[in-house]
Amino acid sequence: MEIVGLIFGIVKMIFAPICKFCDYYRGADKHRRILKNKWQDLERRKIDTNSRMRAQLLPGMTPMKEVEGWLQDVEKMNDEIENIEREAVEGKCFSRAHVGKLAFKKIREVEELYQRGAFSDSLVIDPPPSNGEIMSTPTLIGESTVERVKEAIWAWLLDDDVRKIGLYGMRGVGKSTVMEHINNRILKEKNKFNSVIWVTVSKSLNVIQLQHDIARKLDLDLAEVKDVRERAAKLKAKLEDKNRYVLILDDMWEAFALEKVGIPEPTSANGCKLLLTTRDLAVCRGMSCKDIKMELLLKEEAHKLFLDKMGYDVFNIPYLKPIAKEVIERCAQLPLAIVTIAASFKPLRQDFEWRDALEKLKTSIMRSNNREKQVLETLKFSYECLEYEEPKLCLLHCALYPEDFEIDKQELIEHLIDEGIIERMKNRQAEFDRGYSILSKLENACLLEGGNDNFVKMHDLVRDMVLQVASPEFMVEGHLGLEDFSDEGKWREDLVKASLMYKDISTIPSNVSPRCPNLSTLLLQGNSSLTNVPDSLFEHLHGLKVLDLSYTYIGSLPNSVFSLENLSTLRLRGCERLNHVSSLAKLTTLRKLDLGLTIIEEVPHGLEMLVNLTYLNLNAWRLKTIPLGILPKLSHLQYLSVSCDSNTVIVKGEEIASLKKLETFGGHFYDLYEFNVYKILGEKATCMLRNSSGNVNYG
Repeated sequence: MEIVGLIFGIVKMIFAPICKFCDYYRGADKHRRILKNKWQDLERRKIDTNSRMRAQLLPGMTPMKEVEGWLQDVEKMNDEIENIEREAVEGKCFSRAHVGKLAFKKIREVEELYQRGAFSDSLVIDPPPSNGEIMSTPTLIGESTVERVKEAIWAWLLDDDVRKIGLYGMRGVGKSTVMEHINNRILKEKNKFNSVIWVTVSKSLNVIQLQHDIARKLDLDLAEVKDVRERAAKLKAKLEDKNRYVLILDDMWEAFALEKVGIPEPTSANGCKLLLTTRDLAVCRGMSCKDIKMELLLKEEAHKLFLDKMGYDVFNIPYLKPIAKEVIERCAQLPLAIVTIAASFKPLRQDFEWRDALEKLKTSIMRSNNREKQVLETLKFSYECLEYEEPKLCLLHCALYPEDFEIDKQELIEHLIDEGIIERMKNRQAEFDRGYSILSKLENACLLEGGNDNFVKMHDLVRDMVLQVASPEFMVEGHLGLEDFSDEGKWREDLVKASLMYKDISTIPSNVSPRCPNLSTLLLQGNSSLTNVPDSLFEHLHGLKVLDLSYTYIGSLPNSVFSLENLSTLRLRGCERLNHVSSLAKLTTLRKLDLGLTIIEEVPHGLEMLVNLTYLNLNAWRLKTIPLGILPKLSHLQYLSVSCDSNTVIVKGEEIASLKKLETFGGHFYDLYEFNVYKILGEKATCMLRNSSGNVNYG
C-alpha cells in the first residue's frame, strides 16, 4: 500500500502542473476577456480621478503623493497588460497557456489596484505659505548712485516711523531693478518681514486687474466675485491675516485710495510696508510716501556699465577710443540706453563700422531735445541695427501683448508661424529652431528680456519705441481698450493688426462693424468674461487672416466668421462654453484650427474641406469620435491632437498612417492591432503616439 501511495503521489506531482497548464490553455481567452473588463473599469477610474484632481488643482496646490503613486501604478499595470496582449497576438502554442496564466494572475492585481483608487477625500494638498519670489536681477552698477538709493530704501524699511516709500525717476533709469534687489534682500534676511508681494501696475489704474493680481499672489480666487467693493472686502480680509508683509507696486502711473482696492493701511500695529516705483513725484506724494529720486548714472558708472556689456575694453583700442567716448555720451547716462547700444556695437570691430554706426546714432538722437524721446530714438537705433526683417517683425508682434506681459516662448513662436513671420520650412522642428534663434538674437540685443527658458518680456520703453516705428503698412495698435469698440476713429482703414487681448472685456456692442479692409490680425484672447461676439464685428473684415478668441467665455461663433474666406488661423482654445461650431466648408484657406479644451461633442461640419490644414487640435472634453474618411483628406497635417485626459477619441491606425506629413500626434488607438496597422502602413516618423491605455509609444 505504501508503494501505491508513493506512486499516486508521484503521478499527482507530475500531472498537477499539466492540468494547470491545460486549464490556463483552455481558459486563456476567458481570462483575457475578464482582465480586459477589469482593466476598462480601472481605466475609467483613472480618467475620473484625473478629472477630479484637475478640478481641485487650484493655483499653488499640488497632487497628493498617494494619488500620484496610484496613477503611476496604473500606468505600469497598463504596460504589463500590453505585454500580455502582445504575447497573445504572437499566437504560439505554449505561449497561449503562459498568456492564460499571466492574465489569471493579473485579474486579482487589477482588482486590488482598482480598490486602492477609491479616494474619498481631496486629491490635492494646499500649498505651503509663500513668502515671496526671488527675482533674477542684474548686477547693480555704481556705489554713489544706485547703492545710495538702495541703502536709503533699506534704512526706511527698518524704520518703524516710515510706512510707505516711493522711488521715482524717468523710465529706463533702473527703478524696478533696485526694487528687485530690495525684494530679494527682504526674503533672504527674514529678520523683520514675513513675506513680499510684488505686483506690476503699469499705466492707467484698473482696480479689478490690480485686485486680481494681488489676490493671485495670495492664492485667493476672486473670479466669481464681480462687485468691486465685495472683492475689496475679501482682499482686505486676506491681507489682514498676513501681518508684517511688504507690498511692492511697480510702475504706478497714478495715485489711488488703498481702501478702494482692498489694501489695508500700513501701520506699526500690523508691521506692513508699502513700496512703489513711479516716474512721477506727484504719485509718491499722492500716496503719502517718503520719496527718493533715482538719478541717472554718473559718467564713471556709465563707462563701467558700457564696458561690462561690451565684454572687452574698447578704450584700450586707440582707433576706437574716441568713437566709443562719443557713443557713451549719446546714451545720456541711462542704463537701458547704455545696455542696448552696447549690444548693437558689440559685433563691430573695424573703425569704419564704428564711425558709420555712430553717425546713424547721432542722426537718430538729433531728432529730439526731450530726454525721454532721445532714449526712444536710441532704442530705435538698436532696432534698426537688427540685420534681418524676422527679428523686427517679431518685436512688432510682441508689442501686441499688454505692457509687462510674460510672453510664453512656445506660444509666441507658434504665433510667428501663424502670422507668416517665420516662413514655412520642411518641418515644424526647423520652424521652431528658427523661432528660438530669433528670440535669442533679440535677447542678445537687449530688446527682449529673457525671464527664463520659458518666457520673454518687453521693457515698456522698448514697447513704446516699437509702436512708434510701426509703419502704416504694418500698423500695430497696442493701446486699444473696451471703449475703442465704439470709437470709430480707432478702427482706421489702414489698420493691419489690432490687439484687445486680456482687456477684461465682457461685452461688444452689437452695432460695431469696423471697416478695415487691411486688417489681417485680430486678437481677443484672454477676455474671460466675454460671452458673446456680435455678427456685425466681422461683416466688413474680409481680409482677416488670424483670429484669436482663445480663453473667452463664448458659447458660439457669429455666422459672419464662417464667411471669412481669407482666414488662415482660427484659435479657440480654452473656450470652455463653446459646444458647437457651424460649417467650416467655406474656410478652405485655414492652415490652423485649434479647438482644444472646448466642449464640442462632434467635429464641425465641413472639416474634410480644409485640405490646407497643417495644425489641428481637437483636444475637446466631450468629443467622442472623428467620422471615418475625414482625416485622410487632411493630407497636409503636420500636427494632430485628439487626446484629452478626461476623454478618449478613438482613431484608426490606417487613417493616421495615410498622413504622410504628420510629425506630432496625440491620440488613442483602440488596441495594439490598430497601433501595429499604423506601424506597418505608416512611415516611422518621430510622432508621439498614444494607444488606448494612454501609454506613450514612438513609431
